[in-house]
Amino acid sequence: MKSQLEILLQVAHTLDRLQIPYLVVGSVASSLQGFSRATADADLLADLRPEHVVPLFAALKDEYYIDEQAMRRAISLRRSFNVIHFDTLFKVDIYVPRDDEFSRLQLKRRRLEALLPGEAGAAFIATPEDTILAKLLWHRRGGESSERQLSDVLGVIKVQGARLDLEYLREWAGRLEVGDLLDRLLAEAGII
Repeated sequence: MKSQLEILLQVAHTLDRLQIPYLVVGSVASSLQGFSRATADADLLADLRPEHVVPLFAALKDEYYIDEQAMRRAISLRRSFNVIHFDTLFKVDIYVPRDDEFSRLQLKRRRLEALLPGEAGAAFIATPEDTILAKLLWHRRGGESSERQLSDVLGVIKVQGARLDLEYLREWAGRLEVGDLLDRLLAEAGII
């Protein structure tokens, strides 16, 4: 039976083959960059266009539950849809990026990293700074009710430490109106 990371990699490699820019985000990204934690699903940010629907559906339909109409709605509304692996019921949520500068920047700054050993184990992942910013933004937009988001961010800050680009983080935290949250967590981690 495939592991969760193998399933995520299969979906990511399908996007690669179809030349759809993507990156791993969310709790998988923060677990790889900070403190590991169990997750019930994986999140990808993928720059999907209407012309991608038919080939992506055809590529995944034999091993995954995937809904063409949900894909079309997600692209139109810049929302998300999911694909669910039939054998394991593991879910990969695919988010269509907003049409904003931060979303475009995340895709531009993505890095190819090994998630599993071997040549087929690599996928594009958000930078630690973009993982931090995205999670702070999710926390703020979600009514600041998810302590898990803040815990994930704190883990990334503690593990990445001096490797973080604080100038970039502060600039974008200000632009995204999450600077207060960033400062609080940087202080808690002993970075400032």
